[in-house]
Amino acid sequence: MIKQIPVVLVNFILVTVFSLLIGLSQRRLHAITDQQPRTFGTDRTFTFIGILGFILYILSPQNLYIFLAGGLTLSVFMGINYFFNIRDHNDHGITSILIALLTYCIGPLTMTQPLWMVVLVIVTVLIFTELKESFLHISEKFNKDEFLNLGKFLIIAGVILPIVPDKPFMEGIALTPYKIWLAVVVVSTISYFSYLLKKFVFRKGSILLSGILGGLYSSTATTIILAKRSRNEPALRNQYIASIIYATALMYLRILALILIFNQELFRAVYLYFIILFVVTALVGTLILLYRNKQVAATDTGLADEKNPLEFRVALIFTALFVAFTFITSFVVNRYGTTGLNILSYLVGLTDIDPFLINLFQGKYSIGIEAVAAATLQAIVSNNILKMVYACFFSDRKNWAFLIGGFLVVIVLNLVFVFMV
Repeated sequence: MIKQIPVVLVNFILVTVFSLLIGLSQRRLHAITDQQPRTFGTDRTFTFIGILGFILYILSPQNLYIFLAGGLTLSVFMGINYFFNIRDHNDHGITSILIALLTYCIGPLTMTQPLWMVVLVIVTVLIFTELKESFLHISEKFNKDEFLNLGKFLIIAGVILPIVPDKPFMEGIALTPYKIWLAVVVVSTISYFSYLLKKFVFRKGSILLSGILGGLYSSTATTIILAKRSRNEPALRNQYIASIIYATALMYLRILALILIFNQELFRAVYLYFIILFVVTALVGTLILLYRNKQVAATDTGLADEKNPLEFRVALIFTALFVAFTFITSFVVNRYGTTGLNILSYLVGLTDIDPFLINLFQGKYSIGIEAVAAATLQAIVSNNILKMVYACFFSDRKNWAFLIGGFLVVIVLNLVFVFMV
């Protein structure tokens, strides 16, 4: 029985319903009040516009002359309405006009495209219509620097990355301009994501949130900043110490994400270790937070003034370190093998480990995946030791017991996994 229903009838019903939904949305947004000018129409008008476009299309679907003529006539009437809105009410908005033209096109869209495409267009129109106030609130948070940051990110990820060559600079070293820039893009993406969360989602961040978001960007820098601030608020020392540990916990997730992006084979070998390290580290931070908690209210804080995460100087330093570690790692592996790589990984942990790790994940060295996994965990061990030293040096002596104890639990577990891989 359903198969006997003409397709044109089904399409007519769909066009009518979709047009009515858009019209009802317009009525809600443009409710007629004494303070608001009357629009050219809402529910019935938009329904008739959709039906008109459907009828004019099916009359001549081959050449579309009638449909185009109807659209032109409709545009003239809406242009007249727009003129009087500007003259009488100083209203320059054209959103309703654009939505009316989209409604006029629902008929041809329903007749020629899959149903999912039609529904997607309708849903998009309805959602973006209803989000007007939300967009206003978002735009108030933006300044010129935000658009500059977005522009920089789009340039490095969408313009430069696709056009750089993927040919090695020299024989024997798997270093290409594409791999260098891909590393910059990935690290910048994580940093930019953390920046956006802090700027727009968690604008009034707590001490704990500062540690969590900072761990996505740089757990070492976050440790130093929070340790320094803990001196000025001794009543909140549990929160500061827990935040430092949380930053290290998020570091494990960040590095695991880098492994997933650059080396899926390594990911399959170590993902369970990293998940356990993340959970245990987060649990250690939570226990420190709850230990004799005096329920002191934490003040809103941030890691620092919201700085541009896509600074050219930062990208240049990262690129230089990435290239340097490529040559150093290649030399050490070729000359001293796995033993040399193990020593190098512990030494690198005392610096910025991201360039070394990404190079290790991308490089095709003459070593097994187990050696790469061990070197990764070893670099993290020495980096955690460095953060423990920084945390104790910059914070009050009263914090040392918790800091050393918390980091030692993580470091020991990390070392256990080094011997297990």
